[in-house]
Amino acid sequence: MIKLHHLNHSRSQRIIWLLEELELNYELVKHQRDIDTDLAPASLKKVHPLGKAPVLVDQELKLAESGAIIDYLAQRYGAQLLPEKDSAAWWDYVYWLHYAEGSLMPPLVMRLIFDKVQAAPVPFFVRPIISKIVAGVDKAFLHQQIHSQLNFVADHLSCHDWMLGEHFSAADIQMSFPLEAAMYNPKWAAAYPRLKAYVDQLQARPAYLRALAKGGDYRYGPKT
Repeated sequence: MIKLHHLNHSRSQRIIWLLEELELNYELVKHQRDIDTDLAPASLKKVHPLGKAPVLVDQELKLAESGAIIDYLAQRYGAQLLPEKDSAAWWDYVYWLHYAEGSLMPPLVMRLIFDKVQAAPVPFFVRPIISKIVAGVDKAFLHQQIHSQLNFVADHLSCHDWMLGEHFSAADIQMSFPLEAAMYNPKWAAAYPRLKAYVDQLQARPAYLRALAKGGDYRYGPKT
């Protein structure tokens, strides 16, 4: 029996989705974020030293990192979600598998951190300083980085139905979380209609909806 350690509002939601796409039997162990800090609970440290989700257990194998888990599950149980090995499409799959967390996600995480810094309670005389620093970094670096990445993906999807072309694949599942997080911002969703349409397309899949029902709270899911 496969066991998945899952954290609400996190990357691990896409692993539930993949398990549902593959129609595998699995046990879901849910961990809840701290209400005050929004951080992962101490229970995850008992599963993995870094205390993060997802963590997949399959017999003797314990595996962390979304990309590694998606690649493992697809290669072991889901050949239908992969292109032929050593084909051009295979290397496109490898690229998007790494791109999602290596290039697209870091500036989005930085944006989230800055938003939290600006919203944090601080003395009134400190707030203008914080706002000036955040605005400076945003103007000099972060804004350009985020929109370069989103434009890049939008351009790719302008001539493809899915990340690898005409067929849904494991690459789409890996790319889902950063794009869902980006489209959670109404201004970005309006500015990138192709990305919004792509995310809507992902979220309409039956396996996605089953995963949503099983996983619990997920702030980046479809808005009702």
